[in-house]
Amino acid sequence: MTADRAARLAEADRALAAQDFARAAALFEEAAKGGDDPSVLLRLAGAYRACGRPRVALDAVHRALALAPLDFTALMLRASLLDRIGDPGAGEAWGHAIAQRPADALPPQLAAVLAEGERRHAAWLDAREAQWTERMAAAEARADPEARARIARFRNNALRRTRPYHSEPTHFHFPGLSEREFHPRSLFPWLETLEAATDVLAAELDAAMSAERAELVPYVQYAAHQPLDQWRDLNHNPDWTAIHLLRGGRRIEANARHCPQTLALLEGLDQPAIPGASPNAMFSLLAPGTAIPPHVGYNNARLVCHLPLIVPDGCWFRVGAETRDWRRGEAFVFDDTIEHEAMNPSDRLRVVFIFDVWHPDLGPAEREAVAALIGSDAGNVPESL
Repeated sequence: MTADRAARLAEADRALAAQDFARAAALFEEAAKGGDDPSVLLRLAGAYRACGRPRVALDAVHRALALAPLDFTALMLRASLLDRIGDPGAGEAWGHAIAQRPADALPPQLAAVLAEGERRHAAWLDAREAQWTERMAAAEARADPEARARIARFRNNALRRTRPYHSEPTHFHFPGLSEREFHPRSLFPWLETLEAATDVLAAELDAAMSAERAELVPYVQYAAHQPLDQWRDLNHNPDWTAIHLLRGGRRIEANARHCPQTLALLEGLDQPAIPGASPNAMFSLLAPGTAIPPHVGYNNARLVCHLPLIVPDGCWFRVGAETRDWRRGEAFVFDDTIEHEAMNPSDRLRVVFIFDVWHPDLGPAEREAVAALIGSDAGNVPESL
C-alpha cells in the first residue's frame, strides 16, 4: 500500500469517527481506485449505508464480492442492504451468508444481526416451500406413498433443508446401483413375516443372553494402527456389542444354538453367500447414553435390515438426511454405505436384530462376480457387519 493511500484511509477513518459519512465515502472511493482490497470496499459500503445510500452501498459490496465471493462479512452486508431496500432476493442472500458463517464465536453485535438474518431466511424458506407445495399438490395427490416421500425430499433438497447423500463404501463400490437411504418396503415382501416373528426373536435373544457360553463381543474390532478413523471411540468398546449368529459366513455356534427359529427365518431370505464376508446376522446391543458416530459400510452390493427388539424411548437412527425412531417390531432396509449414525439417549439397553441381504438391483451374474471378488479379498473385509 502506498503512503498516499494509507494516509487517505486514515483520514477516511477519522471522518467516520466524526460521523462525516459523506467525506468518509469520498475518501474511501479514492482509496479503492485501482485497488484489490475488498476490506476497503466494505468500509466504503459502510460509509454509503450510513449516508442513507443503500443502493450505492450495495454496488460497493458487489465490487468486494467480485474479489472475495465467499467473504462472510460482505455476504452479511449484502443481505442486510437487500433487506433495507425491500429486494425480494434478501431471503436467499441471508442463506448465502449463513452458509459461510465462521466456526469461531461472533462478536455480540454481529451475532445479533446474524440471528435476525436466520429468522428472515427461515421465513423466506417457509414462504418458498408453501408456494412450491401448492404448485406440486396435484402431482403429489396422484402419487403413491413412496413417490410422495421422494417428491417431498426433492422439494426439501431444493430448499436446502436437506442435501443429497451418496453411497461411499470404504472398500467395494459396485457401479450403477440405486442409491436410497431407506429402501421401499415393496422390494422386500418378507418384511411382514419377519416383523410377525418379533416375539420369537426376542425370546431367543433372551435365551442367548442368559446362556453361560454365549459370546458377547464388541461390535467394532480392528487393530489400532489401521487407517480407520470413523470408529475411534467405539473400537473394542463394550458400549456397542453384538451377539453374532452368523459372522462372515460362519455360524457362531455358542449363540446360534439358542436361536433356531431366528436362523430358520433367515434361510428363506436373499442373503449374500461370500466365504469370509457374509451372510451376517446378529443382535446389536447399544448401551445407555451411547452414540454411534456417522460412518459408512464397506460394500454397496448388499443392504442391511434392522428389526428393533428392545427400544427405549428416544432411540433414533439417521441415514443420510432421514432420521427415524426405532420402533419395536418395525423393520426396515437401508444402505449402510450412505452416511448413517445412531443414538441411545435413554438409561436402558437398546437391542436390534441386524442382517445383510443382496442389493435387489444386482442380477445373478453380477452377484457371482461380487462374491468372487470379495471372497478372494475376504481377509480385508472389516470385522463388523
